Amino acid sequence: MSKAAGISFETTLFVRDTCLCLHLQRAARALARRFDDALRPLGLTSGQYSMMMALNRPEPPGIGSVASLLSMDRTTLTAALKPLQRRDLVTVVVDAADRRGRRLRLTSAGRALLARAFPVWRRTHAEIDRLLAGNGMDRLRRDLQTLR
Repeated sequence: MSKAAGISFETTLFVRDTCLCLHLQRAARALARRFDDALRPLGLTSGQYSMMMALNRPEPPGIGSVASLLSMDRTTLTAALKPLQRRDLVTVVVDAADRRGRRLRLTSAGRALLARAFPVWRRTHAEIDRLLAGNGMDRLRRDLQTLR
């Protein structure tokens, strides 16, 4: 009977202290909680706000382009849109140019809610920028965009 190989606790600490994925996940969850708390009075989560903002375009976007922008697969996006559809904030319409495709459109109620949510997002974002002032926020944004 062979003894299973293990990983030392020192290795665990090394990964804990250096893993970019772990640090980004933790930071993303902390940021999402902060925005969720701020947007809760409007009945939105940070993810729903991001989806609605991704739909705020002159022409209704296709599901594929929104999924790409949000780095989501189409199935996950479709499921995540359901609560917004139930609230009549978003509609899914047939693409006039390609009847097989679907386009996503903010309703007038969705546009109004997004307009109310934007100042909340702006205040919350300003708080975060103040917390991280002097830490190269613009560079961080650029660096994170290269990971997509």
